[in-house]
Amino acid sequence: MKSNLAIFEDYKIRRLYDEETETWYFSVVDIIQVLIQQPDFQKARNYWKVLKNRLKKEGSETVTNCNRLKMVAEN
Repeated sequence: MKSNLAIFEDYKIRRLYDEETETWYFSVVDIIQVLIQQPDFQKARNYWKVLKNRLKKEGSETVTNCNRLKMVAEN
């Protein structure tokens, strides 16, 4: 897998490219951070956590039942 960082409006979005399946994987929390224009990563992470729980309670099947996968970060 090839790791890459995308920049969108001064936000860094972590992503991985799987050459075998020719598929890009993006960090959901990083994308949420851009969409809500939240400079604080932890607040964006909490936003996604609350949203995911609400979707599950509503019976949405778009949210998978799996733990977070780690992606390389600057720190």
